[in-house]
Amino acid sequence: MRTLPAVAADAASTALMVLRPDGRCLWSNEAARRLGVRPEDLPVTQVEPGGPAVEAPWPDAAGPARWLQVHCHGMDHEGQCLRLYEVRDVTVERREREQGRNHRWRLAHIEQLAKVGSWEWDVSTGAIVWSDVLRQMVGLPPGTALDYPLYRKLLHPDDVAMIERTLETALRTGTPFSFTHRMYLADRETLRVFECYGEVFTDGDGTPARVLGTAHDITERRRAQDELTRLAEHDPLTDLPNRRALLARLDALLVPGGDPSGALLLIDIDNFKDINDVHGHGVGDDVLRVLARLLAHHLPPGTLLGRLGGDEFAVVLPDASAGDALAVAEGLCNAVVGTPVPLTDAGLRVTLSIGAASLRPGDSRDVVLAHADLALYEAKNAGRNRARLYLPEQYRHAVQRVNVVTRVRTALDERRMQLDAQPIVDLLTGEVVSHELLIRLRDGRQPPLPPADFLPTVERDDLIGELDRWVVATATSALADPAAVAAGMCFDVNISARSMESPGFGDWVVGRLRAAGVEAGRLGLEVTETAAITNVAAVRNLARTLRNAGCRLSLDDFGAGFGSFTYLKHLPFSTVKIAGDFVRQADRGGADPVLIDAVVRAAHGLGMQTVAESVDREPLVPALRRLGVDAGQGFHLGRPVPLDILLGSVRDDGQVCARHPDH
Repeated sequence: MRTLPAVAADAASTALMVLRPDGRCLWSNEAARRLGVRPEDLPVTQVEPGGPAVEAPWPDAAGPARWLQVHCHGMDHEGQCLRLYEVRDVTVERREREQGRNHRWRLAHIEQLAKVGSWEWDVSTGAIVWSDVLRQMVGLPPGTALDYPLYRKLLHPDDVAMIERTLETALRTGTPFSFTHRMYLADRETLRVFECYGEVFTDGDGTPARVLGTAHDITERRRAQDELTRLAEHDPLTDLPNRRALLARLDALLVPGGDPSGALLLIDIDNFKDINDVHGHGVGDDVLRVLARLLAHHLPPGTLLGRLGGDEFAVVLPDASAGDALAVAEGLCNAVVGTPVPLTDAGLRVTLSIGAASLRPGDSRDVVLAHADLALYEAKNAGRNRARLYLPEQYRHAVQRVNVVTRVRTALDERRMQLDAQPIVDLLTGEVVSHELLIRLRDGRQPPLPPADFLPTVERDDLIGELDRWVVATATSALADPAAVAAGMCFDVNISARSMESPGFGDWVVGRLRAAGVEAGRLGLEVTETAAITNVAAVRNLARTLRNAGCRLSLDDFGAGFGSFTYLKHLPFSTVKIAGDFVRQADRGGADPVLIDAVVRAAHGLGMQTVAESVDREPLVPALRRLGVDAGQGFHLGRPVPLDILLGSVRDDGQVCARHPDH
């Protein structure tokens, strides 16, 4: 009968073997026989009695190798040193351990690749386990001790309350959470930005048990986002806030239902186009950059200076009264005009026109911008290099301007604009040498709108260019009329400063004449003295084009702008028209005859003809003739008549007009 220890040994799941010192097996249990391990195959040399267990692979003909765990105990039996070996099949356990290690390895490498660290918080004990990647992200070697107090010291002080408030809310509600915070690395100097996500896990009764979280270093992404935001809200040339940023600041001040205080300045560089045309766009860009720094230096603290675009800047002045705003604007004008913009060879003097508008309850940003723009218009119209404050009557004037421009445009589209022709008479022979075509608005609406009431307004609008071309085209068509050709009619038309400065306008005029088969010498263009001396280069270019083609070019209203005779020397006009202010009293002595004589002598010396304007009385004719004036124009010599009527009379009698009664 077997002993109880033997029965117990056979019932054990662990294989047991007793070996002699020479390796022969004295005894083994049933589990050892089932395991199929031969004693001589045990790694006995690797296992010491009482030492740690050893795991070794065991070949298995039926499949993959198994792993055995061998543990050795020393025994003393009847004077013999025996060894008891415990042998267990740990293949499954080893596979599970390997899977666990592989899982942790993969997780660690995924975190490394994604630059995402993780942490786990045991809510009941307060213990927090940080991944090695997270430690590395904050500048700590793997395995470095890191508890929450130390972690908290690394957080940016301004973000700690937000983080802890977010975690408290997540624990109370059990909902996922996220936050972005700043954190110093272990060197306590380098500041990084982390984006964190987490989730709360509860036990059976809903009590928070664990919190899992991730941390992603987004410092570079945040820098890129900040740079994109800066670029989206800043002008790349001057690095000032752009239109978007300025309008956002205005919106913040103009809260609906609030009582805003402050003002807006619109700043425009006077004659900036000339700077670009004469000095080049590179110099124009330099001017913008220099002005940006200069304006910022002379603005009070708390203001926002920005560039709206082109040559236009804007300033938002919080808490500024109307008087304060105007004072700041005038100070900027004075600062800029007194500070030449340095160039490579000399300084360039720049002036500003500024419009100021106060912020009022109920205003929108568009209303404030419109008010400041109206004030800027007034500053430009008053002569530039000055500031103006928006006043309600400016709005009424603007409405009037818009109505005038709209009325003229409508009349032009509906062919209700007309031309009157006033003769220009040779003072020696009394013959009509040409007709000046004068534009008239006859649209049947009340009140009537004479040229003096609509031309100054239209000249400040792009419509003036269309109007000038309509006049030239209409005059050219009339000159092409067979009756006008047979009578040898000539016309003179006025053009605006804007058309004079428009590239290609002269070529367009010559092209119209050629297309209509009209001799170029039968058409003359007139530009005023004030327009001519404002842009000498433009007049010279236009004159060159017209004179080369055979057209005439007249300097109108000479003397009205107190122009210098120097301009006559440098500008190739064919005719000088003497302003009516010098002509009206020319027969009564005084300074007027002396001035007319000087103009005539200068013009004739330069090969130019002279025409006296405003010849409204008979005695003026012999007086002007004695002074050597070539031709005259005025109500005494002939009143304006509609061009259609003039052409009709030419068709009927074949003559332009009879000789003047004096001859």
